[in-house]
Amino acid sequence: MRKLLLYLLVIAIIEGCKNSAPDYSGNETISAEDFLKAFHQLDFPVIVTDTSLLNFGDTIVISKAVFTQFIPDSALDKFAVESNSTPDIHPAGLIHKKELDFLLSTFSSNLPVDRHNKKIQLGVFVLDDKHKFLASFPLINNYQHETYNHSVNITEEPTFILKKEKPAPGKASLYSRIGFAFSSATKSFAEVLHDSNEDTAKNNEVINPIDTLASANKYSGDYITDKKNFISVRDGKTATAYTFFIHFEKSNGSCVGELKGMMTMTDEKNAVFSENGDACVINFKFTGNTIKIKEQGNCGNHRGITCPFDFTFKKEKIQPAKKVTHEKK
Repeated sequence: MRKLLLYLLVIAIIEGCKNSAPDYSGNETISAEDFLKAFHQLDFPVIVTDTSLLNFGDTIVISKAVFTQFIPDSALDKFAVESNSTPDIHPAGLIHKKELDFLLSTFSSNLPVDRHNKKIQLGVFVLDDKHKFLASFPLINNYQHETYNHSVNITEEPTFILKKEKPAPGKASLYSRIGFAFSSATKSFAEVLHDSNEDTAKNNEVINPIDTLASANKYSGDYITDKKNFISVRDGKTATAYTFFIHFEKSNGSCVGELKGMMTMTDEKNAVFSENGDACVINFKFTGNTIKIKEQGNCGNHRGITCPFDFTFKKEKIQPAKKVTHEKK
């Protein structure tokens, strides 16, 4: 009887171990099957906005040590939301199609900031039927430095449709939708859809989102080449900080850049734009009535591939009010 009880106890322990939740802390190697268990099947359609990223994904945290058992370190470089900090990785969903698994994950800052200001990025990773990594693709984040609202629509195929949209006073919103799908032939994501109403709006004047802000400080003002190539500089919270908005269009409008942010003065004539989690770094130099803009980091998220931030703009003169003369009677 005692042997039987001991046998049943051993069986119970073995079964309990089989049914225990996988350990994602990185303390031990886990199987591919256990890794995939962290990702729930998605129900379609799926639409995620940059403002809803905070609530998208599971509460499970997958350590980098576990994640990189299946996804190479090099593929994670583009998902660093904070410099010099390893993000928290959360599983956000699974799409299984034929011999491929599409894994959605969010990467969020683990720095001690207010929950609602946490930086988050969503990405997708592709594994084959042998759980070999094939490709990754960043989708959206909640810390874009521009005037658009961003979202991603994930269809069952799956196609990942990235949409950016911004209001246009007195007219319909401006938008662009670009769809990407995984190509087994090239083992990468390829563009399969491009829909935009901005092409027809290119001849319209660019909307300046900071135009009405105060401009009393020394370097505040508008530095302009033309209506489509300019930087507006406005007063910041302190005398050494300025809010700015850059817009430029090169190569007959085929290469466009746009960025809104905060520059900080480093000395009397120089300032810099740099934000945690953004590889973009821009130097500004004020000389007389000109501003020279020079890209130092990688600002590819804010411009076309072939047109870096490298310009000199001249400050627009304020036209004096016309004097009103009265004829003597």
